[in-house]
Amino acid sequence: MTALPQAFLTAPIAHRGLHGDGVPENSLAAARAAIKAGYGIELDIQPAADGTPMVFHDYDLTRLTGQTGLVSQTSVDTLQGYRLLGSDQHVPTLSEFLELVAGQVPLLIEIKDQDGTLGPDIGDLHLRVAEALEGYDGPVAMMSFNPHQVTAFHAAAQGIAVGLTTCDYSEEHWPTVPPERRLELAGIGDFDRSGASFISHAIGDLDNPRVDALAAQGVPILCWTVRTPEQETAARKVAQNITFEGFTPTE
Repeated sequence: MTALPQAFLTAPIAHRGLHGDGVPENSLAAARAAIKAGYGIELDIQPAADGTPMVFHDYDLTRLTGQTGLVSQTSVDTLQGYRLLGSDQHVPTLSEFLELVAGQVPLLIEIKDQDGTLGPDIGDLHLRVAEALEGYDGPVAMMSFNPHQVTAFHAAAQGIAVGLTTCDYSEEHWPTVPPERRLELAGIGDFDRSGASFISHAIGDLDNPRVDALAAQGVPILCWTVRTPEQETAARKVAQNITFEGFTPTE
């Protein structure tokens, strides 16, 4: 297990970069804005058709590009030709993002589930991300909702801290995950065996007793996604740092 760098527990972390006001989420412009403000950056990874890690949240292209189809079935060149939310920003590769940030602020990388049910069919995206991070000089950590993804990445890149992205795993938001598995995930039962050294937990489920238990063991607790000053105040009663968007944090 590799400990989460202290840098992740100081400055707040901008959710998908510091986006808004014509600056799209997960764009290079959002990264520049976060760097300028001194915030850490949370970013999402999906694979292009050839497996190249792309900085993009959704599985489908529609919301962010206005195009049809899946990210995982689209070439890198085509993705980079699309513009995010009508701006001048293209869909960046992880390598482009790393080159821009260059260790200036912490990077919290979330690899999106590739199984569909948070199961073991994760492909090789974790290996491609680990490869991109070889030689990267700066505070970086990886997390995922899928514990299999976290375990596999930890095995491939043992010098990088890994964590679980966690929540209450309600049926409404996770309809493809079997009920018994949702219950186990909500209890954060995979923490020890995944090699995780931290969690990033949902703002609406911070009263989860398992979160308290992990905090009592000294496990760093991050919180997503904080959108108001009131939520920040509540989150900081439990979490050591927040992932935020839509407002300016007080700390």
